[in-house]
Amino acid sequence: MKVIWDGHDPHAWDLAHGQAAGALQQDWAYGETMMALGVACLRARVERDGQTVALAQFSARRVGLVATVALCAHGPVWLQPLTPRDKAQVLVALKRQLPLWRPRFALFSPDETLATSALRWPGMTRVVTGESTVMINLEHSDAQLRAAMDPRWRNRLVAAEGAGLQVQRVGANPAQYAWLMEEELQQRLARGFAGLPLGWIHQYIHARKHVSKTALILRADAAGERVAAMMFLIHGQAATYQVGWSNDAGRDLNAHNLILWQAIQDLRQRGVRRLDLGGVNTQRSAGLARFKMGSGGEVITLCGTYM
Repeated sequence: MKVIWDGHDPHAWDLAHGQAAGALQQDWAYGETMMALGVACLRARVERDGQTVALAQFSARRVGLVATVALCAHGPVWLQPLTPRDKAQVLVALKRQLPLWRPRFALFSPDETLATSALRWPGMTRVVTGESTVMINLEHSDAQLRAAMDPRWRNRLVAAEGAGLQVQRVGANPAQYAWLMEEELQQRLARGFAGLPLGWIHQYIHARKHVSKTALILRADAAGERVAAMMFLIHGQAATYQVGWSNDAGRDLNAHNLILWQAIQDLRQRGVRRLDLGGVNTQRSAGLARFKMGSGGEVITLCGTYM
């Protein structure tokens, strides 16, 4: 295994990452955005016999005054079929060759499950158990997707389809979605939860020349008034749900069910193969967790964080 830490071609990275339907955290623009906000970012590609088999992007930060921790979140991105032993060799090589002064620690949270990967990393120790997320396979047909929905979720979608809601695409220029960022800020304050900084979202959307290809923002209107909206970030052949807002009228009309269904159609037309609805927390955000799980996506528990 040969690890290369510099001289990367952003276009080649985007192409490989996109075709592999890699996670948001491994997208080149994600790293650019982190660096614009003052977070150190390291990138590596791993070659075997002259062929690139993996990409790995790390976010690094100082802990106290001594050590540096570098996290490869939802990575590496595997570009070739590798055995669990081969994958372990990639992780160990990245860990040993991390170009940071010692003491430093490399953490990996691979975007796969224990069950599917049969992970038994020689030389690696799991330090955090994996989170759960909901993934929708957009390569499935509409009939398959609707059949997989929880019956109550599907009934709400049918009700929303007959409620006279108008779903419109919102432009990705700052002035066009500023109101949604304000709504997101207010609901974060009201509910006491945190997420990626809103400034990060803005930076990420505008890290590429064609912002319309980086963000999909849909708004539902009823009687000429906006009642709900959702934002999705697009990274190659994958997309991630980022922001959702609804007022009382939107909730009564099940607007988010309809918006998500429309987003599935739009993303599929753009060549997106999988949609990550994000983590599920049945204790802190039970309503949101039920919404995600009822959508028909697969609940996936990731393998955890390794050191």
